[in-house]
Amino acid sequence: MVRTGSADLRQDGGLLTARRFFVIFNPASGRGRGGKRIDAYRALLDKALGDVTYGATTRAGEERDLAERAVDDGYDVIVAVGGDGTWSNVADRLVASGREDVVLGILPSGTGNDFGRNFGYDPRNPAEAVRVLAEGHTRSIDVGCVDTLSASEHHPDRWESRHFLNLIGFGFDIAVIDAAKGARFLRGELLYKITALQQLFRFSGLHARIEPASGGAREQHHLMLTVSNGRYFGGGFPIAPDATVDDGRLHACLIGDAPGLTRMKLFNAAERGQHVASPLVEMVDDKAFRLSFREAPRFEMDGDVRTSETEVVEVRSIPGALKVLTPAS
Repeated sequence: MVRTGSADLRQDGGLLTARRFFVIFNPASGRGRGGKRIDAYRALLDKALGDVTYGATTRAGEERDLAERAVDDGYDVIVAVGGDGTWSNVADRLVASGREDVVLGILPSGTGNDFGRNFGYDPRNPAEAVRVLAEGHTRSIDVGCVDTLSASEHHPDRWESRHFLNLIGFGFDIAVIDAAKGARFLRGELLYKITALQQLFRFSGLHARIEPASGGAREQHHLMLTVSNGRYFGGGFPIAPDATVDDGRLHACLIGDAPGLTRMKLFNAAERGQHVASPLVEMVDDKAFRLSFREAPRFEMDGDVRTSETEVVEVRSIPGALKVLTPAS
């Protein structure tokens, strides 16, 4: 870690001074892309913000520990450099800290970067992302919370409830992530699309019951079930086209099972957000959901795979729980 300092920010139209920045790099993000971008990002940050304190992860999930230390040490802006998993891990610790004054900054350097798409971030333009931090406009957003205890594949003995930024996904989503782990030469959106096409003809489906807080339970065999805070997933698919990160609701996408060719048509439609017109797809918006499965499910949370402790997964929205630096509207 090097140099602790400050810079001015604008928050909700007002000037905030003497803000302390702590930047967390995840070199492993984006299948190693994160490590290659460290020097470029540091040069941009030093120029745009002045004095900054830096930290870098050396193992999976360490960004959580670094974020906790930064909050405890009084930093006001915690910047996470990586992808959806890195951002989510840091955001979880910021929300859990209870500090209402702490702000999350994100710099894209991951595989999907789907949460950043909600604000128009372009992973190919690091200079623009750093400019957003320097301008200092903040926005209060919702976060999702899985109250049911779960454990990540990186820490299988750590059972906990967790906050998420973007999405949790069950079924086909997990099958694609598992298949993508074996890919050697592909990455990013192309990696997801190729492995997804393979799993359209291989995945056997998932039986689930979903109970919205307002009532009206549904139960069927699904190709995929997602519960979104944000709009995008899978490297840019608008899985919840009407979702915004500050509407106080979660958006469940229920995709019924179908033969391989029909699945492919749904997949192609989902690239444009047109899957919602299919009779096999139902969108359900609510403040909370209870999801029941035949066995304790594995699920994706912002790109990281977790396993539920029980067959029932409880999830809810926490409106306005986090402040995020975003482009000016």
